[in-house]
Formats: sequence, structure tokens, C-alpha cells
Amino acid sequence: MALDGIVTRAIVHELQGCIGGRISKIHQPNGHDVVLTLRAQRGNSKLLVSASPTYPRVHFTEKTFLNPTEAPMFCMLLRKHCEGAIIEEIRQIGMERIIHIDVRQRDELGDVSVKRIIIELMGRHSNIILLDPVTGTILDGIHHVTPSISSYRVIMPGFSYTAPPEQHKSNPLEISREAFEDSYHATEDEASRWLVNSFSGLSPLIAGEIAARGTAAGDIMHSAANVVEGESRVEADALWNAFEAVMGPVREHVYTPVTGMNAKGKMIFSAVHLQSIQDLEKTYDTMSKCMEDYYGDKAERDTVKQRVSDLLRFLQNERSKNIKKLDNLNKDLLEADDADKFRLWGELLFASLHQVHKGDKSVELVNFYDEDQANITIQLDPLLTPSDNAQRYFKRYNKYKNSLAVIHEQLGKTKDEIDYLDNLLQQLSIASMNDIEEIRDELVQQGYLRDRNKKGKKKKKSDRPTVHQFTSSEGIDILVGKNNLQNEYVTNRLASSNDTWLHTKDIPGSHVVIRSTDFGEATLEEAAQLAAYFSQAKESSSVPVDYTFIRHVRKPSGAKPGFVIYDHQKTLFVTPNDELIKSLPSTIKNG
Repeated sequence: MALDGIVTRAIVHELQGCIGGRISKIHQPNGHDVVLTLRAQRGNSKLLVSASPTYPRVHFTEKTFLNPTEAPMFCMLLRKHCEGAIIEEIRQIGMERIIHIDVRQRDELGDVSVKRIIIELMGRHSNIILLDPVTGTILDGIHHVTPSISSYRVIMPGFSYTAPPEQHKSNPLEISREAFEDSYHATEDEASRWLVNSFSGLSPLIAGEIAARGTAAGDIMHSAANVVEGESRVEADALWNAFEAVMGPVREHVYTPVTGMNAKGKMIFSAVHLQSIQDLEKTYDTMSKCMEDYYGDKAERDTVKQRVSDLLRFLQNERSKNIKKLDNLNKDLLEADDADKFRLWGELLFASLHQVHKGDKSVELVNFYDEDQANITIQLDPLLTPSDNAQRYFKRYNKYKNSLAVIHEQLGKTKDEIDYLDNLLQQLSIASMNDIEEIRDELVQQGYLRDRNKKGKKKKKSDRPTVHQFTSSEGIDILVGKNNLQNEYVTNRLASSNDTWLHTKDIPGSHVVIRSTDFGEATLEEAAQLAAYFSQAKESSSVPVDYTFIRHVRKPSGAKPGFVIYDHQKTLFVTPNDELIKSLPSTIKNG
């Protein structure tokens, strides 16, 4: 796990600027995360506190979170005890991944009340706990741990708080050289394993980095890339020098936040410089910016993947059915295209009944329609009379002739259906949690899925879906629809006739609208980047993006949601730039 005690120490040091500040707002966008809006000397800032079992973390964030209409109970409790409170102290417990935030406010009676927010960043055991530090009583935790789950440590309202079990490791910032070398000499473990087992706060990543530096300094011919798997014993003094080179700056709160790719092609991040980074190295001013960039949308994407698995399976099955149907229709079309052949055979048979006898399996006749009067072989059913054989071919001719129109109609509908499903699959690939529900609602409205809330009385939903709004470098608003309901709302209801509309050419993607008649090339380029980025061609280069005025965009009668036709368009080509998209200020609105 990359988030270790060193990263936690760097974040806690960064948070010291919030002491004396006030918690002005508290939101809980999902079951794992809490967002605190802080007002301090540095101005307003948002602190993301996540107890995600996969991506637990704490850092400042500039992201916009869509909050539920009704706040969860834990959020309501935090608001009661911490909203408006002054932050008195923020500290790390030893070198562990545990942070305590003490806050002070006045309660309903006007008395001063101190509460403690405990953040435990421990993988699947991560938690956010609100505690009364005077009595040691838990007020609540974002994740409950009942006595049936753990007899050692219960996280439930009313229980006394018990800290996570101690690992009895040394603090790497306090050990002396002599104690370090004596301990290392006493073990037979390889260096990286010994470091992890002996010192709190050291992840395998940092331990491997120290061992690799020690190996290189000791001039032992061993690749740094293979250190973790099993390096030779490193000389004690070389290992100490490498250890101190890493821990010395950490002790003095000198950090070099960095992300990059290691020798195995895996993206990693750290609060200290890593020699093990092989490619894509990027440094940051703060630990928060580093973590925000590293984690990106990973946590939400994982949650979304779990929530969309049933939709994804359904849409893929529907698409497979339609692909199979398309193949069968194309086969029918090939047969129907041969309809004239059956008419010819029927006419030739009727004209030559005297040459055919019941029981014949085939007959060779002169094709008098052919310029060369060539012979043609016609297959017969020996159980039928010559006249019945001719009638059979005329029936096949009429059947296929009549079915051609139906086949062409079905081909069009099936191709449209596949395009629609491809569009939905593309939308699911970029969907946020709120987008998923809108896609599910659309499938219910279109009759693909049954309404899961049909039994109970459902609150009337707003007819205004989520809108993603970006601001160009020229200060112009750009709207992006990430599913069909959003696309229709952005294009048909929010946009004005002289606004500019963009969409990837012949590629499933988002509707993008520049909400202005006066903008420069930079805004057009950035809007095209958004159209390409939120499309099926996100990973491609030179993506064609059409743009035209809204007045030239229209939805055909009876068309599927999100489908439009347009004209008077121009096309430009862009290569989606992840950094550019992230640099554009954005917000999420409910309509």
C-alpha cells in the first residue's frame, strides 16, 4: 500500500495550516467519504477524508462532489458536533496511519465542547470515528464494527474507543545508528523485509527503495528492480546511510511528493523521491496535489464498476443479441436478393412442363432469357409434379420479394439499436454514481428494465438531470452531457439557438455546448477536447469532432434518447489531453 506513515506525516504537516481555522460545511457524498470545507488563513479549502477499503486517504481536493439529497446519519452527527467548530490540533499517532483532529465548538447550552475526529487509514479496516475525548466514548463511526465482528475492538455509539493493536515497531525517526546496525546484524532477513517488520510507517515501497540504495552504495551487483523479490544481504553501514538519506528529510518535514511508473509498469507515489521510478516521473508542490493526481477517479471508478456490473452485463447481452440478429438479417437479405432467380426458374419450368417428369431430381433447360441461350440446371423435388415445382419457386419468389422491404426496415432498426447500445456502453465507461442512476432510469423509461421502485410510492424526481459545467481558459461556460438524459437536457433545453454544439464524428460520445456567441479558438479547442475525451475515442489520436450551431441540431421524431441529426457542420481534429481536461475548472449541478 503506497499510503504509508511517511505520506501520513507529510499530509498532517500540510494540515497544520488549518489549525485555528473553522469547519464551515460537512458533506458525505457516499458511504466511505467525508468532505470538510475549511475556512482558515489560506482561505476556503476542501479536505477529503476517505475510509474507502481500497483507497483510504486524506488530502485537500479541488474536485466537485455530488451530495445525496438526504445526508447520511453519520454526516448529520458530524454536522451537529463539528460544523462551525474551530480546529485546535491535528496530529499523527507515532508514524502510524492514524490522524487525530481535535475541534472545539459551543453546544446547544452554550458550553464549550471538544470533540475528536479519528481517521484510521488501514486498508479494509479504515474508519472515521467521532469521539468524546473527555470520556473516551465513541459517538459514532462511518463504518460500524460490532462485537460479532471483533471482540477486541468495537466501533459503535456508546462504546469506549480502543486504538488499533500496537505492532511494537521502532519509530524510524528516533532510532540511533548503533541501535539500527545492531538490530540489522541480529536478523537473517533480507534488508527490505527487515525494514518493514522493524519500523512503523515504512511501506514495502519505501523499504525496497532504501534497500536498493543500500545495495547500490555497497557495490553489490544486484538489480534494484529485483530487490523486493529477494536481494542479497546489504552491508549494515551502507543500509544505514540509505535509511538516513530517506528519513533525514522526513524528520525535518522536507518532502518531495512524486508519482511515476516503476520497473514493473505500475504507477506509484511517494512523499520522498524514489530512484525506483523508471518512467513518467512527476513532482508536486504539495502532498495533496500528488495524491489528488495519483488517485484521480480511481475510487469512484471502482465503486461505479461494482454498481454498473449488472447494467454492463445486460447491455452487452442485448448488443450480442442484436449482432446475431443483424447477421441473420444479412443472410436473409442475400437470399432475398436472389428472388429473381426463383422467378426465372418458375417461368422456365412452366414453359417446359413437357420436358419434366415427376420423380426427377433436376432438369437442364435452355434459358431463353439469356442472349447465348445457355443451358441452366434447376433442382426439383422428386415428390412434386413439374407444375407444383414451378409453383414452389414462384411462392419463394413472392415471399422474398415481399420480405425485402421488411428486411431493410429491420436492418435499419437493428443497426440503430446497436448504435444506441454502444452509446450506452460508452456512457457507462465514464459514468459517475449519479450518472448511473440516470442511465438506469432511461432504460426503465425505454422499457428495457423493470422499475425496481414500482412497489413503493416514489418521490417525484426532478426532470432536470445532472449537468457537468466546465470553464474555458477564456472564461466561457462549456456544458457536457455524460449520458442520454443529460445530452438531451443540455442540447434541447439549456442551449440557445446560437450556441455552438460539438460531438465526435460518427463516434459515440457526449454532447458538448459552448454557451456563448463570442469566443476564441482556445475555447473551441477546449470544447473539442472535452467532446473527444468524453467519447469512445478517448484513447485515440486525431479524433474528428464536428461543430455547428444548435439551430442546426434536431432530434428526429421517434428517435432514441440522445440521438440527433445535424448539418452545416465543420470538423476539427484533436488528440485528447488528460492534463488539459483536468486543468479546466469544473462543477456539477443538478440541472
